[in-house]
Amino acid sequence: MLSTAPDARHPLAALRDPGTIRARCAAVLRSVEADVSEHFRLDRGRLPAVAERVAALTLKRFPDLVIPYHSRWRHFEAGGADRKAALDERLAPRGALATARAHFDLTVVSVLLDAGAGPTWRYTEAGTGQVLQRSEGLGVASFHAFMNGIFSGTAEDPQRVDAAALQRLDASGLRAVFQSSPSNPVVGLEGRAGLLQRLGAALQDEATRGGGEARPALLFDRLTAGGTRTSVSAAEVLGEVLRVLGPIWTSGSRVQGLLAGDVWPHRWAGDATGDGAGSGTGALGPRKDPTTGGWVPFHKLSQWLSYSLLEPLQWAGVTVTGLDALTGLPEYRNGGLLLDAGVLVPRDPRALNKPWKPQDDFIIEWRALTVALLDEVAVLVRERLGKTAQELPLACVLEGGTWAAGREIAKELRPDGAPPLKIESDGTIF
Repeated sequence: MLSTAPDARHPLAALRDPGTIRARCAAVLRSVEADVSEHFRLDRGRLPAVAERVAALTLKRFPDLVIPYHSRWRHFEAGGADRKAALDERLAPRGALATARAHFDLTVVSVLLDAGAGPTWRYTEAGTGQVLQRSEGLGVASFHAFMNGIFSGTAEDPQRVDAAALQRLDASGLRAVFQSSPSNPVVGLEGRAGLLQRLGAALQDEATRGGGEARPALLFDRLTAGGTRTSVSAAEVLGEVLRVLGPIWTSGSRVQGLLAGDVWPHRWAGDATGDGAGSGTGALGPRKDPTTGGWVPFHKLSQWLSYSLLEPLQWAGVTVTGLDALTGLPEYRNGGLLLDAGVLVPRDPRALNKPWKPQDDFIIEWRALTVALLDEVAVLVRERLGKTAQELPLACVLEGGTWAAGREIAKELRPDGAPPLKIESDGTIF
């Protein structure tokens, strides 16, 4: 059976534990609360209004409070279309395990293509004529590419993703998938193509070492022992995603000379770690890891992918435990909500008008504060909706939710609904 802890043999195991994400982000938050940050002030008095907004929007979107997880599968539902039904109809003759593997294939490749598209890009869906943008547009475009066999290397089985096909896919191929052109550009196409090519290579290596098919579905087989295991934890899902896909994150940081991915240095990060189950404390209190001290892990895309794999596991009859081990996602909408609502106040207002890079201290600090404060918002939202953490896990608060509220307030404040921050992305982090 898999352990909920990261592989302790890996030198960066502590940075792969969601508990460490929380511990390091909390350390940054404490420093900002101490008013020593050169970048931000914290206005806690604004948090209740944020919780009210999120709770009201959640009730508006889900009046019965039956809230799905924050997941890539929500984007496949854009415009009210039941695209999953069309996919499952096509997959039905293959059986339950083959369907689960196809769901994993689609989820992985679609999530990895879900970086910021840019404010002007649009995707027109054939058949419905819907014009979609941002994450919904990217999601629906990747869904149709999957349905059309773009990622398959097996002619008789188009609804799959094969390592060999990924390694052949280039920016030109993605340009066609996303209807990208000089007048309708997608940001970071080269970066996305490189990410998929590296994914193909990583899957090929993993299949060579551990057996099985060289496709994203091997994650399903690893987690469920080929479909025989009926319970996994959310931390296990993240751990397996980080283990198998770790080599693809070449645009992130290197720690101890090793690729660490979406992990960044911050002076107040400290060296506290999680306990392997996402809580941030061990039986004897917070643990320490001087080897990785000073680094803040986020693993935003890997956590987004992990959230998005929860439903395919459950559809396959697998129980997922420990949902709240995963953290809030530190990206444009969740973090934008805290900026736009005045919870996080830049000391220099001009900071919101300049372009930033993921490695900039300002952005690292903003993301760490976002992770820490989303946990607090979740508590306040549950209080307003009369739900427990078990009844309304963070995955549902995000969907209900903070992400939608971030988009809503952005539209209220800016005509184009753009986030309050400008971050230069290569299509592999945000």
